[in-house]
Amino acid sequence: MVWRRGLAIALVGAGLVGCAHVQNLPANVPTATPLRETLDSLTDMPDDDVMIGLAFSGGGTRAAAFSFGVLKELARTDVPGGRGRSLIDRVDIVTGVSGGSVTAAYFGLRRRDALQDFRERFLIQDAEAALNTAVSFGNIARAFGGGINGDAPFRRWLDANLFDGATFGALLTHRRPQVVINASDLYNRTPFVFTPSTFAALCSDLARYPLSSAVAASAAVPLAFAPVVLETFPGKCDAPLPAWMARARDDPAASPMMKAVARGMTRYRDGSMRYVKLVDGGVVDNFGLSSFTVAREAANTPYGPLTAAHAARIRRILFIVVDSEQVTEGTWAQTLDGPTGVELIAASTNAALASSVWSSYSAFQLSLQDWRGQLIRWRCGLSMAEVQRLRGTTAGWNCRDLDGFIGRVAFDQLDPARAAALNAVPTRFRLPVEQVDALIAAGGDALAQHPAYRSFLRSLRATPRTVAAAEPVPQGQ
Repeated sequence: MVWRRGLAIALVGAGLVGCAHVQNLPANVPTATPLRETLDSLTDMPDDDVMIGLAFSGGGTRAAAFSFGVLKELARTDVPGGRGRSLIDRVDIVTGVSGGSVTAAYFGLRRRDALQDFRERFLIQDAEAALNTAVSFGNIARAFGGGINGDAPFRRWLDANLFDGATFGALLTHRRPQVVINASDLYNRTPFVFTPSTFAALCSDLARYPLSSAVAASAAVPLAFAPVVLETFPGKCDAPLPAWMARARDDPAASPMMKAVARGMTRYRDGSMRYVKLVDGGVVDNFGLSSFTVAREAANTPYGPLTAAHAARIRRILFIVVDSEQVTEGTWAQTLDGPTGVELIAASTNAALASSVWSSYSAFQLSLQDWRGQLIRWRCGLSMAEVQRLRGTTAGWNCRDLDGFIGRVAFDQLDPARAAALNAVPTRFRLPVEQVDALIAAGGDALAQHPAYRSFLRSLRATPRTVAAAEPVPQGQ
């Protein structure tokens, strides 16, 4: 955020002041009966033939507005044969980080109706009004005491202006979209996803957890905010942890991410962590893609996290990653001197975040490609009796008729002058109206012209390739 520069300056004078302390209190409550859904299952997702996922990156109101423009473009695109429905009605999963989590949570709460008032209720408002953003010795002390701001003022502002006190229970009643809000678990150095399985590991009730608290955790920039706190309740429930956690924790061949997530969630349950300390989701994954990568690796079937019926019906998969991050700033690369101390801190932080982001995106791409291959091999191995059972019909069956599309939508895909203007928009939760509207328009334009999105639309409109029910289904890919 714009605070980064001031907070970097604070490092110089940190030894001159005493440390104040901001303490956040846990907002989660225990339950003896955690929700049964697990990370490796999307059993409640509609099992039609198209799956659409959206990932909204961090970046304050800049990210929230750019992502909102993507939603508006989806609403303008009709579904072929959809009887008046548009693609926004077909979004299955939306994952958000920091500023992008605001858009994701509000869209999940109100779905299409979010288009009517999100701009007025959030994007053109001053979400920093309740926050302490001044650069002062008092704030330097608070920063080094754990954070300048507690989460309560931001949560109250979000509820008063946007969420009206809604909890995750309101989201869990919807079959689509499924919403994933992402924060970072500081102790375990892993993504923390607000899902039923994560709260089951805490023995806590996700349905009663406020959306505003999850968004505040996702946007809790270190030093600007004190970490958001969740309490673990070991012994309060006896629901078993998912089997994949033990497999990943104990398997030497498991990926480092899987092992770390499994170990972290085991700590929530076994009593070795009393409190979970959460900060901005962008610290470990600014695209919010890790949750799907982990879900896919956790699945013990070729089609997981889908159900078998959905995997037999699906024909098209689209994931749009909305990247609202700024490119490198400053002129020090053109001179022998520099970067200065402040620039060095900012550049080092941004370099670490960028490395994490691209690693996450690359892992997601590979996971999606591998998943498509496994799905096709599994589908082509089905007998016609199994096809009939899973799809309800063998008419038009083609085991290979499955295409996947992934696209990163970002400023750098627009013309250079426009991209430069958008890149200059600061990372904060208060922007001029003209910048907000420019970002909304840019999000729509960037999606509309994206090659992956255009290919996806062409594939929807194409006549499906079919295999007659009487023909043998080829084995393998």
